[in-house]
Amino acid sequence: MDSETRQRRIVELARTRGRVEVAVLAAELEVASETIRRDLTALAGRRLLKRVHGGAIPLETAGFESGLQYRSQVDLAQKHRIAAAAADLRRGAETVYLDEGFSPRLIAERLADAELTVVTSSLLVADALARSATVTVLLLGGRLRGRTLATVDHWAVGMLESLVVDVAYLGTNGISVEHGLTTPDPAVAAVKRAAVRSARRAVLVGAHSKFGLAHFCRFAEVADFEAIVTGVELPAVEAERYEALGPNVIRV
Repeated sequence: MDSETRQRRIVELARTRGRVEVAVLAAELEVASETIRRDLTALAGRRLLKRVHGGAIPLETAGFESGLQYRSQVDLAQKHRIAAAAADLRRGAETVYLDEGFSPRLIAERLADAELTVVTSSLLVADALARSATVTVLLLGGRLRGRTLATVDHWAVGMLESLVVDVAYLGTNGISVEHGLTTPDPAVAAVKRAAVRSARRAVLVGAHSKFGLAHFCRFAEVADFEAIVTGVELPAVEAERYEALGPNVIRV
């Protein structure tokens, strides 16, 4: 197997499994561990994988976006901590926007007993709150994206543009000092952009693995957010770079 074919296979395996290990790949592809390490370094340089201890995880690109199953398995303990801290930032808000994705679903679970109205594009969020006796759910209409179970396009954007919400909780596929908040899909970016504009306060929730990444479509600047909630896995010195742009960076 030549290096190009092998590296293509490594990316496929990473996207299917969510993570690949050097030792496992070496055995499966019948090459030396050092060969796999060189492959992973090359793929990381092409922004297809991110090196982690002992292996690599896939990076989202314009041609690849992770699904809910993958998101519900990666950085899970960190995401639960982030959701708990983010829910505490509601501070009496009566109207809340919850974005698509797994972390907003976790936030929804923590708001299920509150007296409030939740606007969301996410079927996962709506399901988490459907049986609440105290939460009114407004589900945005539009085209349903099967990968994230969330609505997009002009129906969703139009609804959001007619509202003013107290606080919006947003996720992101990537955040960087240079490029702000980005996502691979233009339709998703349009909904996120409308949510930021409709909110009196915006809170970003994102695992440390999202930092330093940039994707195809920018939907906001770092300064648009009052707070960024992430894990202690993000180095303090890195958090300070984002905090210098305006938001309070909370590491939990």
